[in-house]
Amino acid sequence: MNEDESKTLARSRVATRLPARDLERARRFYSEKLGLEPVDERPGGLLYRCGGAEFVVFRSTGASSGAFTQMAWEVDDIETTVSELRGRGVVFEDVDVPGLRTRDGIAEIEGNYPSKGARGERGAWFRDSEGNLLGVGEPVV
Repeated sequence: MNEDESKTLARSRVATRLPARDLERARRFYSEKLGLEPVDERPGGLLYRCGGAEFVVFRSTGASSGAFTQMAWEVDDIETTVSELRGRGVVFEDVDVPGLRTRDGIAEIEGNYPSKGARGERGAWFRDSEGNLLGVGEPVV
């Protein structure tokens, strides 16, 4: 394998896939609760674009365990984002585990990746209509 071949994935875009047992229910959730509309669709799939990235919600007979964050948005103002989403009916998770506790739906997270130039992050999590665990995060500089 030459050097160009070994970097194929490093040069490629990443796209998230989220399962949905009921695609129309998921479409309504993403529209009504998150204010997102698909930019394209095909039988069994809805394509969304946010900030230059894309994700697909696809019809599936399986379901995510919802035990971990499957996708998250990085936002500039987490309080405003959480408030807006709550106003649309989004319910945020309460987390209380060693090293991570939410207060009013938002957790203070120590540490961040040096390349992000932040010393920490603030995060909040919610589930979509299909049980997928999604999050929002704000770097703390």
